[in-house]
Formats: sequence, C-alpha cells, structure tokens
Amino acid sequence: MPEPTKKDEPNGQPEESVAPESSGAPPPPEISLEVSPPPEAVAEGKEPVETDGKKPESTEPVPVQAVVAQEPCPAVNGSIQPQPGGVGVKEQAESANSTLKEEGTCSPPPPDDAKPAATTPSPTPQPEDASSTKKLSVELPNDSVPVPAMGRKDSVWSLGEGQAPDELDKPVDNPPLSTLLIERPQSGAVTVGGDITFVAKVEAKDLLRKPTIKWFKGKWMDLASKTGKHLQLKETFDRLTKVHTFEMHIIKAKDNYAGNYRCEVNYKDKFDSCSFDLEIKEAETGSQNIDIRSAFKRSSEGQEDAGELDFSGLLKHRNQREHKQQDDTPEVDVWEILKNARPDQYEKIAFMYGITDLRGLLKRLKKMPKEEKKLEAFAKKLDPAYQVDKGGKIRLVVDLADPTVELKWYKNGQEIRPSPNQRKYIFEHKGTQRIMVINNCSANDDAAYSVVAGDEKCSTELFVKELPVKIVKGIEPVKTTVNERIELECEVSEEGAQVKWLKNGVEVPTGVRSRYRVKCEGTKHFLVIDDASRDDTGTYSIMASGGTSEAHIQVDLKPLKVYQDLQDMTVLLGQPIKLHCEIYPGNVPGRWYRNGQLIQPSDRLNIIHRNKVHRLEIVASSLHDAGDYTFVPEGYSQSLSAKIHIIDPPRVHLDSLNFPDNTVTVVAGNKLRLEIPISGEPAPRVVWMKGERVILESGHRVHAETYSDHTSLTIEVTEREDTGNYKIVLQNEAGEATASVKIKVVDIPDPPEAPLVPVVGGDWCSMTWEPPKYDGGSPILGYYIERKKKQSSRWMRLNFDLIKETTFEPKKMIEGVPYEVRIFAVNAIGVSKPSEPSKAFTPLAVTSEPTMLVVDDVTDTTVTVKWRPPETIGAAGLDGYLVEYCVEGTNDWVISNKELTEKTRYTITGLSPGCKILVRVKAVNAAGASAPRTLQHAILVKEVVEPPKIRVPRHLKQTYTRKVGETVNLVVPFMGKPRPKVTWLKDGNPIEPSQVSIRNTDCDSIIFIRKAERSHSGKYDMTVQVENHVDTAILDIQIVDLPGPPQCVNIEDVWGGNVALVWTPPKDNGNAPITGYTIQKADKKTMEWFTCIEHYHRNCITITELVVGNEYFFRIFSENMCGLSETATQTKKSALIVKEGLQMKTQEYNDHDFKEAPKFTQPLINTFAVAGYNTTLNCSVRANPRPKVIWMKNKITIIDDPRYRMFSSQGVCTLEIRKPSPYDGGMYTCKAINELGEAQVDCKLEVKGGFTFYELMQRGVPLHLIDKYMTESKVVEQEK
Repeated sequence: MPEPTKKDEPNGQPEESVAPESSGAPPPPEISLEVSPPPEAVAEGKEPVETDGKKPESTEPVPVQAVVAQEPCPAVNGSIQPQPGGVGVKEQAESANSTLKEEGTCSPPPPDDAKPAATTPSPTPQPEDASSTKKLSVELPNDSVPVPAMGRKDSVWSLGEGQAPDELDKPVDNPPLSTLLIERPQSGAVTVGGDITFVAKVEAKDLLRKPTIKWFKGKWMDLASKTGKHLQLKETFDRLTKVHTFEMHIIKAKDNYAGNYRCEVNYKDKFDSCSFDLEIKEAETGSQNIDIRSAFKRSSEGQEDAGELDFSGLLKHRNQREHKQQDDTPEVDVWEILKNARPDQYEKIAFMYGITDLRGLLKRLKKMPKEEKKLEAFAKKLDPAYQVDKGGKIRLVVDLADPTVELKWYKNGQEIRPSPNQRKYIFEHKGTQRIMVINNCSANDDAAYSVVAGDEKCSTELFVKELPVKIVKGIEPVKTTVNERIELECEVSEEGAQVKWLKNGVEVPTGVRSRYRVKCEGTKHFLVIDDASRDDTGTYSIMASGGTSEAHIQVDLKPLKVYQDLQDMTVLLGQPIKLHCEIYPGNVPGRWYRNGQLIQPSDRLNIIHRNKVHRLEIVASSLHDAGDYTFVPEGYSQSLSAKIHIIDPPRVHLDSLNFPDNTVTVVAGNKLRLEIPISGEPAPRVVWMKGERVILESGHRVHAETYSDHTSLTIEVTEREDTGNYKIVLQNEAGEATASVKIKVVDIPDPPEAPLVPVVGGDWCSMTWEPPKYDGGSPILGYYIERKKKQSSRWMRLNFDLIKETTFEPKKMIEGVPYEVRIFAVNAIGVSKPSEPSKAFTPLAVTSEPTMLVVDDVTDTTVTVKWRPPETIGAAGLDGYLVEYCVEGTNDWVISNKELTEKTRYTITGLSPGCKILVRVKAVNAAGASAPRTLQHAILVKEVVEPPKIRVPRHLKQTYTRKVGETVNLVVPFMGKPRPKVTWLKDGNPIEPSQVSIRNTDCDSIIFIRKAERSHSGKYDMTVQVENHVDTAILDIQIVDLPGPPQCVNIEDVWGGNVALVWTPPKDNGNAPITGYTIQKADKKTMEWFTCIEHYHRNCITITELVVGNEYFFRIFSENMCGLSETATQTKKSALIVKEGLQMKTQEYNDHDFKEAPKFTQPLINTFAVAGYNTTLNCSVRANPRPKVIWMKNKITIIDDPRYRMFSSQGVCTLEIRKPSPYDGGMYTCKAINELGEAQVDCKLEVKGGFTFYELMQRGVPLHLIDKYMTESKVVEQEK
C-alpha cells in the first residue's frame, strides 16, 4: 500500500502545541485536515481524516470544548480508488462557526460475514447546499456501533435513536422552570470530533438528600450504561450555595450523536425533566474530494437514469458493451488480483473482467485463507524506564513509521491533554519524532507513561527522586462544638515541602469554595476550618514523603433546649393560625415544613424569628393549611412538631336537586341512584337512615356511598318497601347537619286476600273480598274475577269489564263439583298478582246427623261429651260441629261453642252444680247445619271423687341438701278430685309459718325457705286428703354449714426431718360428714403459714422434709362439702428439728390391715322413669382391695350395650339408662366382688310411657288430668 503524505505542508518542520500563555498572543484559528488511510481504514475501504493543528476559539457562547479528528467517511462499497500520493486539505477558517460543506452521506461497507444480498448498494442522496448543516440520526440495532467500525480504534458507543432530520427544524416547547431544576441544559451544536458539555443544576436547600438524575437519548436509552471514552457524567455539590451540579460531557462527537436528549430529576414524590437537542455539524471538505458517482457514470448519454448508483443495471449494460472484448482480453489469474487488492476494489475488478456473479465471488473469496499484514507504527519506542530529579525536566521521544497516525499520551491510563492554563506538559513534532516534555517534575509525575499510535502501544516508567520529608511535630486531637474555629498545626523537616491533608483516608479538598484552608509558614503547615460543623468530625492526617501524623477531631452540637414546644391546634376555616415555639441557642435559624414540604413566606404567611422565639403566622386558614407542621433547627436532628386540623361545619345542598317537596318518584323494579351534594371539613361522616335502620355501604341491593363532594343512595332494584322518608346525617368535628328526602315507589297493587264464599247455592254462590292492603301508590280502578274447578289448573275469567264493588255472584256452576275463585286488583300501573284461591266450595246439601253421642266426663261446672262423625257427609264436606245444651224442663237451647269445632269431643263449661241438662250436636258444612243428635237422658252436673296421689319428684326421693344462707324452693305435685286438703309436719310437729312458707294450689304444693338455716334440717311429712282418701310423702331436707376446727392437735413424735401429728375430729361437723383436713406449717421465726397437704382423710399424719435447725408450729383446718372451717387448731408446743447425730426413739408399729369384703353403704332405690328421658341408678360400696362391679337386669349381666353407661368413682357406682322405654323396666342388680367376698343390692325400675297432648285428647282423657300430667312432665324436665 503506498504511504500517503501530507499535501501543501513541508516535511520535517516541527510543530509544537502549547498552552496560549506560552506565547504572546494566540495564533489565528486554523484547521489543518489530512486525509490518509491508516492500515485498518484501508482494510475497510475508508479514508480517515485527522486534525492536526490548534483548537479554534469560538466567539459565541456555544459549549464546544475542542475540535478533534473527524469520523472517517467510508466510500460506498469501496468504489473509490485511493490516489497514489493521498489527498489532503488545509483550509484557513474565517470564524469558529464556519459551516462545513457536505458532499454526501457515507454508507459503511458490508461485513465479511454479511449475506450476499448485503452487497447491493443503495442510491446516494443529492448533495445539499454548501452552507447547510448536517443533522444525523443513526439507528443501530442493540445499541451497538456499526459493523465496519468494530475493528477501528475509534469505535464509540451508540446514542440510539434520535430525531429525524425534518423533526429537528420544528420548534421545541420547553416546559417552564420547575422547583427542582434551577438551570436546565440548553440545546447546542458541535462539529464532528468536537467536545460539548451540558449542565443541569438543582437547588438543595429544601432537599434532605441528593436527588437522582438520569440522562436519556431519545425516549428510552439510559446513558448511564454508555459512559466511557466518548461520554462522561459528573456530579458536584457546592456547600456554600447548596446547589447540585450535574454535567454530561460528550467527547469527540460523531454524526450519530445528533438527536434529542432528556434530563430527568427525581426526589421522593417530586419529578422534573427537560429536553434539549444536540446538532452535529460536518467539517468542511475541499473541492478535491472524489465524487463517487463519477466512477459509476454510465456511458450512454441522454438516459434518465444516468449517474444513478444502480449496480445491477451497470453490470448488465457493461456486460453487453464489452461482450465482444472478452475474446481479445488476455487470460489473467483473477483470484491473485483479488487477493492482493483492497476490498473496495472488488467490484471494479469484477466490472473489468466481466464477472456478473458478484455475490458468489464474494462468498468464495471469504472462504479463502487470508494473510494479514502487520504494520509497525513505531520506528523507535520509549525506553523501559527514565529517571529525573525532583524539579527537573524530562523529554520522552518516540519515532513513528507513519507520521500521519494519531498519537495519544497516557499517564497511569489517563489521557494527557494540553491545557491552556499551565506549561506542565509540552508536545513537540519534529519530522517523524513525537516528543512530550514534562517540566518541573514532582512526586506526582512519578508514574507509568504510555503512548498509543493506532493499534500499537509502548510504555515506560518515570522515577522522580526526592528526599523524604519528615514530620517534626505531629497534629494534636481537638474536641469542640459547632460554629467554632479549628486549626490543626504540623511542623515538617523541610520548608516548602509538599504535604497532603487527609480526612478519614480521603484527601481534603482545598479549592476556592472549599471549607478547608491550608496555609504554610516555613516548616509549619496549618489546616483551618473557620466554621466547624458536625460533618467535620473524623480522623485527620497529614502525609509527607518521610512519614505521617494523624489526630481525631470531634465536633459536637451545642445542646438544644426547648423552652416551649409547638402545640396541636384545631382551627375553623378562615380563622388565623399562630404557631409558636422557643428554643436555645437563640441564634439558631430553622425551617418550617408542612407535610414534609418546605414553607416559604408569602403575603398570607409570615415566618418570624426573634432571638429564641420562632413563629409561623397564617392570616386566614384554608383547607390546604391542614397537616403536620414541623420546625427543624438548622444543624440539629431534633425537630418540633404539631398538627393543624382545619374544620368546617357539614352542609347538605338539597336545593340543587330541584325535586318538588324533596320527593323522588320511581317505578318499582327500576334502578335508583340519588346523588346529593355535601360539603364540610374534615370530610363528614355520612349516615343514611330509613326510620331507625342504618343503610350500610356494604349493602347488596340498597347501599350508600360517600365521596369528597357528594353522597349517593343506590337502590339496584326498587321495591315498594323502599317507599318512605330517608334521613341523611352528616357529622364531623365542626358540627352536625341533617336532611330528609322522600322516595315514593309506585307499583302494581298487592293481591287481595282470599275471597270469602258465605253463601252457596245449587249452581251459584255469593263471594266477597277486601281491597288489597297496598294499592301500589295509585288508586284501585277495579277487579277481575276468575273461577276454576278444584281438580283443574285452568282458570276462567268471569268478567271483562272492571268491577268497582267488592262483591260478586258467580253463576252457572255444576252441582257437586268443587270450585275455587280468585281476585285480581287493577290500578294505573297494571294488574296485580292473583289472590290466594278461596276455600273450595261445592253447591250441595247438608250432611246427616252426628252419631254415637255419649258423656265422657262430668265435674261440678263442666260436662264433656264425645261423638262420631255423620254417616253421610256428601260432596260439600264437613266444616265442623255445633254443640248446644238446655236445662231439663225448658226448650231454650244455648250454643256452647261460638266457633265450629272440628274435633269430635267438646267440654261445656260455666254450668251450675247440681243442675240437669240435655245436650245435642249438629254437623255444619257450606250448605248449612244438619239435623241434631241429642242425648236420651239428662246429665246431673256433679264432680266424681278421685283418690289423691302425691307425685314426689325424683330428686326429692333422696336427701335434699342445701348450704346455709341458700334459698329452698320445692314443688311437690299431686292429684285428686275434688281439690285435696294438704297439710305439712316437720319431725311430727306443725311447721311455723314464720320459718317456712307453704303455698298450695289445685295440683301442687310449694315449700319455700328464703334463707336456709341449720335449724330447718329435718324430715317434712306431706299429707293429701280427699274426703276419706289420704296419701302421704316424706321429704328429708339437710342444711349444711362450714365445720368447726379439730378439737386438739398434738405433736406425737419428732425424728430427723419428720414430725408426727395426731388430732381429734371437730365437735361441730357442720351437719355434713367431714371430707378431709388441711395441714399447714409455720417457722417460728417468720410465722408464715404454708400448706403441707390438703383433703387429708385420717386423724394422724407425718410431716416430712423439714429443715434441720428450724422450729415449727402446725395448725389444721377441717373440711366438709361446704369448704374449710373458718378457724384452725394450732399445736401448743413447737417441734424443733435437731441436727444430725442425735438418736431418735423408735416405737414398734404394726401395720393396720385395711382389707375388707365388699359392703354397700348406700343401696339402690326403686325408681320411676319417664319414657324418652335419661335416668340413673346410684349406690355406694366400700371394699379393699377395689372390687369389680357388675350390673345386671333381671339377673342377666349387662355387657357392651350402648343404651347403658356405667361409672365408678370413689366407691360410687352409677348406671345411666339412655332414653328408656317401657321395655327397659324391670329388676336391676349391682354386684361388687373382690377376693374377700361379694355383695349385691337390687331395685325396681318402672318406666312410664310419655304421651303428647294430642294423643291424650284422642284417648279421651279429661282436661284436668291432662293438665296435671303435662305439669308433672315439665317438673321432671326442670329437675333434669
């Protein structure tokens, strides 16, 4: 490949690029462009353009940092052949904003592995005017660089999809300045290869932490992941102005960087964004640029497609024109030509040699092995290492094989760029030599340096020699408070030595706006903090080349004292608000916040700070003023808070509804949604009520809903029950408001009640009915009548014109056939549902007379008769019976039952004793009353004597026990006619009415003791007498009380840690057996009593595990079924537990033999049970060892029968019979067996069958006997 050289530039002239202050005045802005194909560009068919010259200065405030190498513009499909000597352009720029001429767009060549279809080029657009600027938006898949640029050194990140060129000319509507962004990035333009910076600033006075910022290109591409060689994001914070500065640097801009960008700032619930545009201007090119279209201009003239890049057509026409020339062309090896040619020459060679299958040619050439040529960029590289004294000067020199290659210097991996403000680094060009001069070398220059030329790199190490600087006097620790001055002093061994101050291992910033000041006085170095804050707390150190020194600084806040805190307030809407607090120190400013938002003073809001007092005043409160108010003293984490509650009385605005009399009318079945405006602060609690019923929000059909400005009542499907007054109640802290709305639901009327048929004829009847109870909210217009046979389901309408009356006579009915009639009510809304059918009626004759009339029972005032139904009833059926009576000797028949009775038994009441009456009975149906059936003989009204019988309840057959003070109320039922005479005796003596109350009725006797005493215990004899008939019963009542204490408690013996106690039972057992004893002990020193054992049954015990050396007293409580005795008997002497080694007198002790044969202490008792109610049989047995208990029925053992349950606890044996029947009656036996013998007891169980009231009536039992039986049944249930 021929090596290109610079054009119009003398070779061998060194060119030095220094800062502006290196010479008197800056030279005029000049752009030097050189077009030379580097090795990698030649391989891809590109002609790179390198900028070599000084950076032009801009006269406009465009944030362009520098103009560097332009992005190479590759030729389309490599159709341009490189010139032998290269092409270079050098042009003097008239101003920094000179526009660059655009010759055309550049399309990258296809990659090696592209599909054959990728070789077909696209037509090149027409060139634009020389004064126009170029706006590009390149869309690359997967945010990657173009494929031809993957192998280049200057490959860049992709900025994604930008705006189309025609959209960039449209005006951009920027949003107004927000509360977050105080300075927004502005749109800008930069030439290709230039640098540009976009700046956004956010004020942090109201922010508690740093906001979050994001930079986007287009709509979605986040640039945070694209930072690197061409994009840098920077964030700084100025503590003095409290401003965050965010910068986006674009370095060496390229064409595809143009487009729309966006900056988004987030802080908690705040959000702000700003859009701006970047315009890329293309560098101006000379007239010597090769026009790619001229190479493919067709030979035919006058054609419409002349000059177009139609490769397929070009191949076709050229193939036709040179078809004859192929025979004269000498044979050559095309593959050798292609191997040695550049890729951009493949298509030309194909044209030249008449190859039409260009795709197949490229595919085959791709599979052939290639030999890569590696070019050496450096003729002479850097030495491995250099050494220089501190303060000296060093020259780093390299020789380039290709002087046109772009060269970059790096220090520790960071690129070294010339700066206009210093002469630290000077770059020189001498022919092929590139020199970097480092002046005034210091310790910071001791680093690794490298130089990169194209794809090659060489490195070296620079060592700076300096004497170590030692620390003579180190820094001392400091402890102070905020707002104080801190000065750290350190003395080193050498004047002017370079030291570094660090805080917590990080270098302290010492810039102009830094809080830290560094000064040096000879060998002394000082770090000064004028206004200390808590952030200054940490470990500070000074670092010199010969050592370090560190000390800790502690900065604490002055203690904050709150003299008066903020108070919660509730304020009516429109009233002033005044918040007041007092704190110390008084000079501490603070900020007011409402709901976390900073409060700024305004016309209606004043913030006052006077010494210790901080006040916030609001002239007239509004709803927005409600919330949590916080005062935060600056520099303190402590804050003062209060809650302001703005209230406004609730109101209901019914006037806006425009309903007459506040009445809403709706047809039943429709949906009703009634919305009523309301107001109030806080939002009032709304309750809808209909009468006393509250309508809930969770209702299914009817529900209420409440919103901020209105409340609604929704009825999904209205019904007639929804008619009524609805009350709305609004409540909040400011008051209460009520309003009423009337809802009227109109509907079809209710069906009338079933019609009555009072009169029935042979083929007609007379029917009447009542109007419906609810007319549907509209008057009744009339009625329709329908009739049907009872066995049929088809109704026939009897009238087609509405009947206004409530009576009607259907006619033309068939005799003997039962009929039913029904009614429809009609109003303006419609026809109601049909009424219930009337009772079936049949137009037939009356029945025959009742049969078998007899007397069932007679009392002093009543006579009960019974009979059989008539033999012939007929089709009309039987409605009931009518019972009449008359006194013998008269003919005045009196109707006993006002209403018909369907039963065949009736009791005539209200008769005079001793009189004689005649009785007759008639059968009645719809046709009338039948002939009467009369008794043949008169009946004497006189009651029959019934012997008395006492029915003692089951729980009173055993001893009835109650505690002292409880109430005794016993009911003992009995039978007998006439009313028996009842007498009571206690232990054979009459009962005193002052002690026991007794009340007697016709069927029972009640004994009542309001407050039982022990004197009420005894056997009570009850006697019931009817004339000469007598029945007796005995009730055993036992009133129990707490027992007395044991009579005497003695210490019988003491040995080791044991004490033997003996006592005698109490004199008073409380009228109940003693069930046990409770023994307690107490140490003589403390006399605190502790329970040793409870429920102990014997009269002697041995207390063990006593503490040696202690002296004990003992006391004993007696216990019966009522509880422990009120007092206890204590031992007169104490028991001293002696230490070990003492002998104890032991007495011979013979074990008592507790074995005994079974013996029943409580036998079984004969029992009566009611069928269907559980009953139990109980007895108690004593035996040792524990006996085996066997239950038998009629001498047959009961085994695994689910109807029986057997229990045995503490010697008490129980047999439960579940829901017995008369079959369960019989002789029951309980047998106890152990190894010493056996015993048994027997009882008889009688089960009486239970009958219902209806069954007793059917059996013909007199009413007074049924009443007594039912009363006894209730008593049995209560006892159970």
